[in-house]
Amino acid sequence: MVLLAVLAVCLGLLTAQVRGEGAARTADLATFLVTPFQIVLAKAHRASMAGWEAYQDWKHARAENRQLRAENEQLKVDSLRTAEALEENRRLRRLLVLAESLPISAVAGEVIGREGSGWVRSLTVNRGLGQGVGAQTPVIVPEGLVGRVVRVRPGASVIQLLTDPSSSVGAVVQRTRTVGLVEGDPRGNLRFKFMARDGAGIAPGDVIVTSGQGTIFPRGLPVGRVLSVEDKGSALFHFAVLAPVVDLARVEEVLLVTGRTSEDLARLFPASQG
Repeated sequence: MVLLAVLAVCLGLLTAQVRGEGAARTADLATFLVTPFQIVLAKAHRASMAGWEAYQDWKHARAENRQLRAENEQLKVDSLRTAEALEENRRLRRLLVLAESLPISAVAGEVIGREGSGWVRSLTVNRGLGQGVGAQTPVIVPEGLVGRVVRVRPGASVIQLLTDPSSSVGAVVQRTRTVGLVEGDPRGNLRFKFMARDGAGIAPGDVIVTSGQGTIFPRGLPVGRVLSVEDKGSALFHFAVLAPVVDLARVEEVLLVTGRTSEDLARLFPASQG
């Protein structure tokens, strides 16, 4: 309706101007009447253009924000992968150094399964009969002894951990040379059973290593550190509570010792010194 009114006024003014009826006054009147509408239309045009430009900027900013978020997430993933690769590389380098320094043959394996429920504590690695692994093969890491192989398949082996309650290892206190037997404990620690009633000077912090007196484990492999010595009075066997030197819950790569030796290995394990 406004547009029709403006058109009608303009048409009337043009008619009056054509007839020569006060051309100057007609022009002034036309300007007076049309100017407000022109101002309103100009403001509306500028506002609409500004709104459109703001919408376009918001749209581009939103798309750019989505892209930056995706790039940020990708960078986080790449960073985690890099950190994981560096950590894996560090672990593998330590295994390589250990394997090269051992006076025995060993095969590196990767942990592909874990069993820690109930009374059974074991690991499954991706090495088996095809790599020369047999039952009772000792399993080690740079920190010390992990356990022994109890089941072998063509492409995998099951390792019984030291903390398994049915596990036992002949061992000796590195400092005092007290001989005993290390057994698994249901609580996740180890027990070192010995016959000396006074404990032969065993104290918290002492390192327990394999004795090498059996046919399975080489001598000098670190097993655990003494946490406490339990006094059982007149009992035949006394025992000390040990913490494993290896964090068994975080083992990811291991060495399976496929050779045999009687050479003392204590010098190869810095964790067992002092």
